[in-house]
Amino acid sequence: MLLSRLLENAGLSPAADVEISGLTADSREVSTGYLFAALPGTLADGRNFIDAAIEKGAVAILTTPDYDADQCSVYCHQVEDPRLALAEFAARFEGRQPAHIAAITGTNGKTSVAHFVRLIWEKLGYLSASLGTLGIISGDRVEDLHYTTPDPVLLHKVLKNLSDQSVTHVALEASSHGLDQRRLDAVQVQVGAFTNLTRDHLDYHADADSYMDAKLGLISRVVSDDGVVVLNADSSAFPNFEQAAHVRNLKVIEFGRHASDLKLVSTTSSASGQYLEIEAFGKSYQVNLPLAGEFQAMNVLCALGIVVGAGADVDDVVKTLETLENVPGRLERVVVLKNGAAVYVDYAHTPDALETVIKALRPHTSENLTVVFGCGGDRDQGKRPEMGKIAHDLADLQIVTDDNPRGEDPAFIRSGILRACPGASEIGDRASAIATALKLAKAGDVILIAGKGHESGQTIGNQVIPFNDKDVVTKLIEEGEVA
Repeated sequence: MLLSRLLENAGLSPAADVEISGLTADSREVSTGYLFAALPGTLADGRNFIDAAIEKGAVAILTTPDYDADQCSVYCHQVEDPRLALAEFAARFEGRQPAHIAAITGTNGKTSVAHFVRLIWEKLGYLSASLGTLGIISGDRVEDLHYTTPDPVLLHKVLKNLSDQSVTHVALEASSHGLDQRRLDAVQVQVGAFTNLTRDHLDYHADADSYMDAKLGLISRVVSDDGVVVLNADSSAFPNFEQAAHVRNLKVIEFGRHASDLKLVSTTSSASGQYLEIEAFGKSYQVNLPLAGEFQAMNVLCALGIVVGAGADVDDVVKTLETLENVPGRLERVVVLKNGAAVYVDYAHTPDALETVIKALRPHTSENLTVVFGCGGDRDQGKRPEMGKIAHDLADLQIVTDDNPRGEDPAFIRSGILRACPGASEIGDRASAIATALKLAKAGDVILIAGKGHESGQTIGNQVIPFNDKDVVTKLIEEGEVA
């Protein structure tokens, strides 16, 4: 693609108008003919790598106005918001996106909602995909993405590939990092959804207000001008998101117990999940949902709103809900031990998520509810005592172990949790902690292994050690360590 087309600048000097063969914001990925986006970052400043990028074959540079362009031997495009420009360039370079795209933001529930939306679309006969924490999923194909919301170059490459494969419907997770860094600003989002807002990522965002502002970007900027937004009416942040939608005259679909559009009237736990009574746009429905926990009922309502917002008939959508399957690693029942104790794994790694999951499992527990959990290293330290207190107050037995300690001392991380969780057992080795919980279990108990969910590795220092909670449970049983 000619640089002038990428910039949408027909007046570009012919001498500067060169063929662009690719885009990247990583100087290590530059090849001949590339445009290099030299972006200032939190860990490294891309402007320091401009010379290296040119040596590797970059023919154009995208960067900020304060860079001295006289130092640059190739065309240098300078704008106030180079991240936004990169997103726009990536969209133009790839050229195609699926016709129906939904984006979901919120602290918890993004992965589950995207998963349910994809399943519902599939059951309605649409070729669909989901993008996020679990990777790119379409039909039986799964491809790792490494990020919840990938950088715009990769994101638009993925969207083009999906479009080339005749995928028409896509649900993607919109992380606060991705929204703050403008990764989605050139995606043609038809429906935007907000699940909830609780404490998370304060190691990146300056404060809670900055975190919410990043999430609000989905509604205030990203959703198309004629789009629809699906909002959690039960969240304390609902007025902020509703106001952002009204400013842009976007159609709002509310969901939740206090919603006017998709109202959760009642939930009743069952052996296989729960019975729901819902009111959808004034009409009553009873749904036998094969998923445990009111939070999953809320996620399903959000998915219902997204699919209806994208054009489906509400009656047709409701008929699919009784066939939904859980997300791997999200309140996933791994096994029921021979003595009747049930073992679950969940990705809960925030205070709100841990509280929600423990409360969801309590109705399924006739004896003790044991939680095995930890906190990640090099992340927000403030949530450690919060999670410790929640486990102490809501679970019967607590085992504090390692999550992904990364570069921090694991013992120091555990100590931050234990200060608010007196009486808990401390077992640093995660496999040993899981084994101990299973060996202590008896009939009627429920064991929750929280924090890592679907993850297949544990980050310790600079290494990622193969580790999966579900696999550990299965191996303990196969080797006879647990009955």
